[in-house]
Amino acid sequence: MTDLNALPTAAVLGATGCVGREVCAALGRAGYDVLAVARRPRPDLAPHAFHALDVAAADPAALAALLTTARVEVVVNATGGWVSTEEAMHHAHVQLVDRLLAATALMPRRPRIVQVGTIHEYGFVPDGVPIDERVEPNPTTPYARTKHAGSEAVLAATRAGEADGVVLRAVNVCGPHTTRASFLGTVMAKLAEASEASEASESEGLELTIADARRDYVDVRDLADAVVRAARAPVVGQVINIGRGEAVSMRELVSLLVSASGIPPHAVRERSARVESKGGGWTQADITLAGRLLDWRPRIPLARAMADMWATDRAVRSAVHARPAD
Repeated sequence: MTDLNALPTAAVLGATGCVGREVCAALGRAGYDVLAVARRPRPDLAPHAFHALDVAAADPAALAALLTTARVEVVVNATGGWVSTEEAMHHAHVQLVDRLLAATALMPRRPRIVQVGTIHEYGFVPDGVPIDERVEPNPTTPYARTKHAGSEAVLAATRAGEADGVVLRAVNVCGPHTTRASFLGTVMAKLAEASEASEASESEGLELTIADARRDYVDVRDLADAVVRAARAPVVGQVINIGRGEAVSMRELVSLLVSASGIPPHAVRERSARVESKGGGWTQADITLAGRLLDWRPRIPLARAMADMWATDRAVRSAVHARPAD
């Protein structure tokens, strides 16, 4: 017998990452039971049911059984990210999606799939050009190519009537738990070292290398809100760009992060560098479609995102330092 009072269940793949953990929190606030899925658990996912699984290596039948038993109605793929080799990227971005689609095809009731893609799937665009969904994807890096292959697999299955999917192409994220493998995460790590050295009266200042680039960044909590809206919206087989809709200089972003750290600006020396990244020197998402189809817009200012990013990282570092030695 079906429990009419049961909450809808959403599974979040990649639940322990920067995006995944905020998606779990946002879905929980929106009234979903959350099944968090990742290779290894984290203590801060305690409010949610957790299943340890490498989805990219999972047997589709076993994955289908897991999702069916949990009565999953929505699957959010927030996996992937800053892995090192093209082989690892193919495993995380392509093989995982193939296994997921094979699993949902076996389920008696197929769940909705929200694929979190990337703006880098479009490839490089000329400076000053906002990127809307009509831009033909032309991914030029292993990261972008494999992310695009995963997105295309979801869209192709949806066109064939074999899935109920939507793809969100997100710009770079900032805010709480931003990975230290990203540019801003790397800067934050250096600022943390400089801050600790300053507290110990050992600081010699800090030199940062900053590319002359302008990019669109969105707070990860705004992205999570877009995911929740996409899970519920009557939109199928659609690509939707998610960003702030503005290209901000990397120097401005770093300045906001330095301000959040409390390190005096004069203690930071900047050094220019060529643009070498997954996204080129310019990204700016056109977010008109997100407003129309999802009734979504970004709400968190970048200054607050940087402040919360710093505060969260500092809290994590303090917790690590407070742990008793083995």
